[in-house]
Amino acid sequence: MTGFEKSATTLSHGALPYPRGTLVVDTISERTGLLVGVLEERLKDSGKVVSRQAFMRPQGGGQEWDVPLDRVQPVEK
Repeated sequence: MTGFEKSATTLSHGALPYPRGTLVVDTISERTGLLVGVLEERLKDSGKVVSRQAFMRPQGGGQEWDVPLDRVQPVEK
């Protein structure tokens, strides 16, 4: 053993910060897509959120990708 063990976590769907299908942008890569969902990782023992990932899909269809939720914001029109 290394002396360090990761705490047990669970994954679940999280609340969307904007309606599903909202055109959003990843503020780091500047890639845009439609918001599909949010996945949350929580500590099993306390329920504390460890990470939140946003799942996005290209406007014309295609393969989804994910980015940290805090990097996503709606595209201004």
